[in-house]
Formats: sequence, C-alpha cells, structure tokens
Amino acid sequence: MIPVRGLENHKVAVLGLGRSGLTAARALAAGGAHPLCWDDGAAGRERAEREGFELRDLTRPGAFDDIDLLVTSPGIPHLYPVPHKAIAAALEAGVAVDNDIGLFFRSLASGDWDRFDTPPKVVTVTGSNGKSTTSALIAHLLEDAGRPVQLAGNIGRGVLDIDPPEDGAVIVLELSSYQTELARALTPDIAVFTNLSPDHLDRHSGYGGYFAAKRRLFAEGGPDRAVVGVDEVEGAFLANQLSVGPSDDRVIRVSSERKLSGPGWSVFARKGFLSEYRKGRQVASIDLRQVRGLPGAHNHQNACAAYAVARCLGIAPRVVEQGLHGFAGLPHRSQIVAERNDVRFVNDSKATNIDSAARALQAFDRIRWICGGLEKEGGLEGLHPHLGSVAKAYVIGREAEHFALGLGSGVDSEVCGTMEQAVAQAVAEAQPGDTILLAPAAASFDQYDSFERRGEDFVARVNAALGI
Repeated sequence: MIPVRGLENHKVAVLGLGRSGLTAARALAAGGAHPLCWDDGAAGRERAEREGFELRDLTRPGAFDDIDLLVTSPGIPHLYPVPHKAIAAALEAGVAVDNDIGLFFRSLASGDWDRFDTPPKVVTVTGSNGKSTTSALIAHLLEDAGRPVQLAGNIGRGVLDIDPPEDGAVIVLELSSYQTELARALTPDIAVFTNLSPDHLDRHSGYGGYFAAKRRLFAEGGPDRAVVGVDEVEGAFLANQLSVGPSDDRVIRVSSERKLSGPGWSVFARKGFLSEYRKGRQVASIDLRQVRGLPGAHNHQNACAAYAVARCLGIAPRVVEQGLHGFAGLPHRSQIVAERNDVRFVNDSKATNIDSAARALQAFDRIRWICGGLEKEGGLEGLHPHLGSVAKAYVIGREAEHFALGLGSGVDSEVCGTMEQAVAQAVAEAQPGDTILLAPAAASFDQYDSFERRGEDFVARVNAALGI
C-alpha cells in the first residue's frame, strides 16, 4: 500500500466505496488521516463499517464543516451532467476535491528513495481505445526484460493498493478521462496518448471537454517524455503543443496509418511492420504480422506506443521484439479464444463503441460478426465504411431488430437475440478462413452486467459448440 502523505490528523471525506474508494480510505488511514466515508448504496457503507471506518452522510447540511478534503471515486459525476449532491456541497463549502490518482502522485515518493541508485518511474497511459492493451503490453515488455514493474489504475490493482516501488522499478498506470480530469497532482515520468474518439461525452459536456480531460495529463502533468498517437487531429495538436520544434525528441509521435518523417523521434506501423526513426534515420524494424497476441492495425498502434515507452526506458529493440511475441493479449480485447478447421474465434467484447468495433472489423479478412446490445448515441453510420470484410452479421440484444436495421442494406444480417443462438448459427455457416468475431459496438447492460460477462458467455458458447 502507498500511505497518503501530507494529511496527517486531517479529516478527509471519501465518497464512493467501491474498489478505489475503500483503497483510498485504507491508504488515508495508513498515512495518519481520519477518513469519513459515504456511499449512496447500503452495501458500500456496510463494507466500510466492517473494516471499522466511520460513516458520515455527506449529503446532509453541514457535512463539510470540519472536512479538509473530499476524495471521490471516478464513476461519480463531479461536473457534468450535474455534480453529485455531496460534491456540490463540497464546492459550496470551498473544500478541495481530489481522487485516488491525485493522492497517489502526491504520496508516491518517500525518503527511502534517496538510497536508490535508480529512482522508480511512473508511466501513464490514456486515450479512447487501446489503453488497457497498451498498459498491459508495456508491463509485459518490462517484466520480460527483467525490470520490476507493477500495473495499476483502471486495470489491475488500485493505484494506492500497490507495493512501495523498489530500486529501478516502473509503475504503469492506465488512466481514464474521469481520473485525469479531477486529479490535483499529475506528475508521470512518461505519458502515453493512444487516440481519441467520441466516448463519455455526457460526463465532459462534449468532445472538446473530453479531449481537455485527457490533455491535462500532459499539459499539467509535465512528463519528461510524451508518446503521442497522431492519427487524429487532436493527437497531432497535442504533440505540437508539447514540442519546441521538429527535432524535439521528448515527444515521440506514433502512427498506425502512415510513415512519419522529420528529424524527431517517431514509431509507426505500415503493412504490418513497426519502424523506429530518429533524426531522419531508421534505427529498428519489427515484423508484427506474426505476433498473434496483437492482430490488426489498432493493435499495431498499441505495439508502437508500448515499444516507444520501452525504448525510453532503455530496452533494446531485439529485447522488445522478443517480448512482443510472448504477449498473449488481454481477455475480451481481440482475444483469440479458439481455432478449429481454419476458423478463428475472437472475443473483442470490450469493443463497446463504434470506433473500437471499426478497428476490430479492420483486423480480419472475412468475418462472421456477432454484434449488438445497448446502442450508444450517434447511431451506427460510422461503421458503414468498415463493413466490407463482414460476410454476415449475427445480431444479439433486446433491440436486435433495430440494431440490424442500423447496419443498412449493404450487409447480410440475421437477428439472433441471444449469444447462444448467434454463436450456433455462425459456427454452422462458417467456412475455412473465416473469423467469428464478437465486437458488439454496443454496451452490454441490456443482457449482461458487464462487457466481461458478455465475453465470458461468448467463450462458453464457443467451447460448447466445439466440444471443448
């Protein structure tokens, strides 16, 4: 655990008692603060009481009269569409609002670091798509190279729940826009921006607010190195703002769409080959086509970003290449779960929005596509240019008929409703060379309580169909 520093003998309110909230309460107590906890749900309050934490209803009048700081969980709205009642009360009372990410950065370093030969470093990863895969891949590459590493944040453990880092260690944090927007301290050594596409727009009052939340990690975090995906205009703008000129190698530009030129530092993938260029010259190249855990251009972008971080940390290209081949991928993210009779089965249940589903559809040649669920705002028109590789769509979800209509007349589709029926029909019709792909382009909550449960159901149905 990372004890929270600088709040000894202070009363700190903790709002939201899920994983991050309870961990924050424990870390506050370990650092000598007095946490006062609240959750709108009875189950959360009961969990806190069982651990001996004091409860206080933060929505009642006067709740913040003696509070020095409010720490809130990332899922609780603090600005848009409207602040939670307790956060609004804290703002009115002039009480500072923070989250566990801010507490982590203010508390990480300790006096023990003076004895380290190599101080620990923090790598942060944000963006719309690919954050989890990129974060996990960075951690894998470092571990494979023999570097002590911990993975935390929006993936793995809570940031305050990790062990105090040792000499030369690296902490890799996946950070969402909810986390970067509110954290009062952001001081990563290396920060990664993968890409940007519309998501969580209600929480940020539009696309500009969403980008601004991501941008804080760089503009206010001031990382020593920034790895920036430049395939969208926002990334290109961010890279431009962070660099002082074309040859500034503190900014590493990354692309999965085109060759990057110029005197600076860049890493890009074209036709399945990763290339690293510095000062206008190629210094390394890796064939990504046979890296089974990273199929498709979107995963090649993740590989480029992770490669760039590894190079910043002094790992040789050949060592990175070896690590890439050992990466199995993450569950529910372009995960190859079975192969039979030259038919591949891929679980990309995490593809919950149009952009991530489009990236998955571009990764394979002939697809029997299982899609559908709770459709997000904006419709499905953004998918239409990427349906050329779809042999047939098998639509699930409570609104499967409406979803199928949104795909348009250019794709053969069948309304299946359930995962069981969709998998059975796709297996029955699959031909050698096909990929049966779950990439829903929708949220899961009409039939499942999470995208993980949806992916697990897909895997179970595939196993049953194949007799595994």
